[in-house]
Amino acid sequence: MTFVPHSEADAAYVIRNAAARGTRLAICGGNTRSGFGNPVAGDETLSSRGLSGIVDYEPAEMVMTARAGTPVAEIEAALAAKAQVMAFEPMDHRPAMGTSGEPTIGGVFAANVSGPRRFVAGAARDSLLGIRFVNGSGEIIRAGGRVMKNVTGLDLVKLLAGSHGTLGLITEVTFRVLPVPQTAVTILVSGLDDAAASRVMAVAMAMPVEVSGAAHLPQSVKGRFLGGALPEGEATVLRLEGLEASVAVRADKLAAAMAPFGPVSRLAAEESRRLWQEIRDVMPYAGVAHKPLWRVSVAPSAGHQLVAALRLEAGIDAFYDWQGGLVWMQMEADPEAALLRRYIKALGGGHATLVRAPERVRAMTPAFEPQPDAVAALSARIKEKLDPAGIFGPGKMAGA
Repeated sequence: MTFVPHSEADAAYVIRNAAARGTRLAICGGNTRSGFGNPVAGDETLSSRGLSGIVDYEPAEMVMTARAGTPVAEIEAALAAKAQVMAFEPMDHRPAMGTSGEPTIGGVFAANVSGPRRFVAGAARDSLLGIRFVNGSGEIIRAGGRVMKNVTGLDLVKLLAGSHGTLGLITEVTFRVLPVPQTAVTILVSGLDDAAASRVMAVAMAMPVEVSGAAHLPQSVKGRFLGGALPEGEATVLRLEGLEASVAVRADKLAAAMAPFGPVSRLAAEESRRLWQEIRDVMPYAGVAHKPLWRVSVAPSAGHQLVAALRLEAGIDAFYDWQGGLVWMQMEADPEAALLRRYIKALGGGHATLVRAPERVRAMTPAFEPQPDAVAALSARIKEKLDPAGIFGPGKMAGA
């Protein structure tokens, strides 16, 4: 059974009733990330999609408040009308996960979904100013405020972001937005292998040109971007955004600095927009739901080393975002979780999240990075405080 309450009070009633009966609840929004994380042992489903609508939007203050079930498309349309945007570029998981439905703003923050601008603009949680949520006792709680300097309850705001519905049902979010960049240009360096691309991206990031996107697309995936229209060879892509005059000057400077490393070309604003949206949504790995897909976060200099080591022992395909610090890795057969996590540890640490896999594989593979004992103990105490009966998303996350 799926409950779709249309008010916060109704949601609180459902949760209180579930707690009293010992009924376990799977929490969802638009359900576009179904299959993400460990399988949930829920008896019933509670969806936030009935809690929809923009509550308040002050373009001059660059702050929006919306109910959790509001479709992301509705949020983006309202922002676009005022030439504003969510700076963290939330990914649309539908292509990679083979799901349908409409992504919701509550789901974005519950999963802390962030895109290519993450490494310079912060994650979704860094834009989140305040939330309202219902805890496992059916109590309605407000945390945070409309401005970042109001730190009341800020820790709860950070805790709920990325908790995947295991600590409470988010009912409303208040978040910061930014002006849409006037234009964008992508500088493209062709023909670099993974290691050389890592060095070149580091050089670009060290320059005073404000790179807002840095990705490397190896030959195996390059043809799946922009309909195969990128130049020959591997593509190392660097995005510049801002005022037209500023971008033009910075693009010339960056292109000149990149010239010694390989052939340099440019993508104008519309091509740049399409390319970075396809990078954001991991389009090369869409439509192959039977192949396990990992989202791996490591130090930028370690990404290519991780892929090279794994290729000696497993069949994988990969491309890099966040200057090489985010590796999207598709396995040909087995997810190789133990092997992957062993190499991550050997290369200085990081974390790997299993985004997609067949159901039988998910049942046997921990989707989230195992927590150190001290962190796991702290997580358990937080879970006990916010969800004392343990009704939210049982099994979804390690320790949840």
